[in-house]
Amino acid sequence: MKRITIRIISLLSLMMLLTSCSQSAESKTDLFQYKNSYVGDNSTVGNIVNELTYNNELNQISLETKKEPYGIILEYKDIDTNSIDKEMKETVITNSTFLFALIKNVDWITFKFPDKEFSVTREKIQEWYNNKLDGFENEQDLKKLIQEHLKSEETVSEFFNQ
Repeated sequence: MKRITIRIISLLSLMMLLTSCSQSAESKTDLFQYKNSYVGDNSTVGNIVNELTYNNELNQISLETKKEPYGIILEYKDIDTNSIDKEMKETVITNSTFLFALIKNVDWITFKFPDKEFSVTREKIQEWYNNKLDGFENEQDLKKLIQEHLKSEETVSEFFNQ
């Protein structure tokens, strides 16, 4: 009787463990479900930004949609890290890449940090990548492109000195 109870408890524990693992894997949002969104759709833009780097440090999102060129302003709190300059630059590149790839009509994005501000245009970042961002169809390929370009500090500096 004791063996049966132990087996049942072990089996139930294993099932609970497997179920919780599969749920957490499924709960990650596929950002490319928002592909071809518009900057005027504040709910969708908010959903995208909430999945990006340092989303917890975000103070405010502003959408500039009254007249073209359309843009997004992201205002961040202090990013708590030892290499703040590097983190800010990587955040600007990563987050703008995703936003330009997913939102059809956004032309510029401004990132405001407490001590610095960066503005990125679709044209500038696509020229830096030598690639049109709206052609990407999945997160893995886009992340691969980003990581290839973030490897070299010289390449990153080149982007910000254009």
